[in-house]
Amino acid sequence: MVNSVFKLVLCAVLTAGTAHAGKLMPVSEVPAPATNQQTPEKIELGKKLFFDRRLSGDGTMSCSTCHDPDKGFSDDLAISLSYPTTRNWRNSPTLFNIGLQKFLFHDGRAHTLEEQALFPMMSAFEMNQNLDFVEEEIRSVPEYVEAFRKVFGGEVTRERMAMALAAFQRTLVSANSPLDRFLTGDKKAFSVEAKKGYDVFMGKARCADCHDGVNLADNKFYALNVPENEEQEKDPRVAATRRFVAKVSHYEDYLNLKEDPGRYLVTKEQKDWKAFRTPTLREIAKTGPYMHNGIFATLDEVIEFFDKGGGKGNSALKPLKLTDAEKKALKTFLVEGLAGEEAPFKYPKVP
Repeated sequence: MVNSVFKLVLCAVLTAGTAHAGKLMPVSEVPAPATNQQTPEKIELGKKLFFDRRLSGDGTMSCSTCHDPDKGFSDDLAISLSYPTTRNWRNSPTLFNIGLQKFLFHDGRAHTLEEQALFPMMSAFEMNQNLDFVEEEIRSVPEYVEAFRKVFGGEVTRERMAMALAAFQRTLVSANSPLDRFLTGDKKAFSVEAKKGYDVFMGKARCADCHDGVNLADNKFYALNVPENEEQEKDPRVAATRRFVAKVSHYEDYLNLKEDPGRYLVTKEQKDWKAFRTPTLREIAKTGPYMHNGIFATLDEVIEFFDKGGGKGNSALKPLKLTDAEKKALKTFLVEGLAGEEAPFKYPKVP
């Protein structure tokens, strides 16, 4: 499942004969910026930091708390875990193939893994850590001091911590799935039912209109009018988090906000009200619950939502009118066809 050495097939064309030829591509090597090239030592440093609870304010959480390798680098929860006494308000997205994404977080507020890495650390309702203080905590560990000097030629800084974390996350790759093998010429990669589902995916269901390319995601944002998570709304801590995020995003009417505005808080453009990033579908069977607020517990619910044309009043989707057989085949493709090659994950020894 995780291929951390980037021995991946690079192919830019779809070899299967369909009307949508060219839209899907097998997994390719994950690019790294020139300013943060991959090295084994940097990756290992980032891996240790990823599992280090010093990165949280009270020492109880690490990045892996919400991105657990045993749970598809997510956490199996509708709403992500949060700092004690607070409550998160969105679902924890998988980190599989995150190095292939153009926008990060559900609302796309970060553009690079280096930029993204510090957000959860200093978020009041996530890890709630002071970045000046965490630098000193990491500097107090001789093994880290030596590693930073070896990798970066200098002292521990938050920017270098982010670079190391980003380097590790670029190794979290789901590759060599049946879809990848099919796209590179293996016509027997799918089961009969999964192949039917692939045809539904590419055809009648129109999934590939948005879930395309290498990562099965078009790097765009859509307002599908996903229902609000009413169970979460019963918790006043969720409302507090929503108001807090809106306040620091300079949304004037934050006190009266009753729903998640999505990307609007980033762009302040009306077209982005309740719009969220298209997620990757790779390893989707392992990364539920689904949607930005975890409102759907199963893939069957997700398929029904799209089959009905999305949420009330949305303009991005239309009813698909899939048959029960087509829904069943589509689910089989999502479960079987998008699961990458299994490989054991080796946990680091955190100093």
